[in-house]
Amino acid sequence: MANRKAIPNILIPCFIGFLGLMTVARNPRFEQFHTVDVVTLLASGACFGVALAAIIGRLRERSDGR
Repeated sequence: MANRKAIPNILIPCFIGFLGLMTVARNPRFEQFHTVDVVTLLASGACFGVALAAIIGRLRERSDGR
């Protein structure tokens, strides 16, 4: 049962992060980034951080034998 709960905890932040990253990546030039684009990149990075923390927590849980 724990496997089913862990997968959305990892995939949802990754999906949201990729959406934000792809939104900003569609801009043709770096010089045209606005404040909103920078905030989007920061939010994408935070989502990837949450997903990475979930993966690490999952691996630690698995190594503890829980």
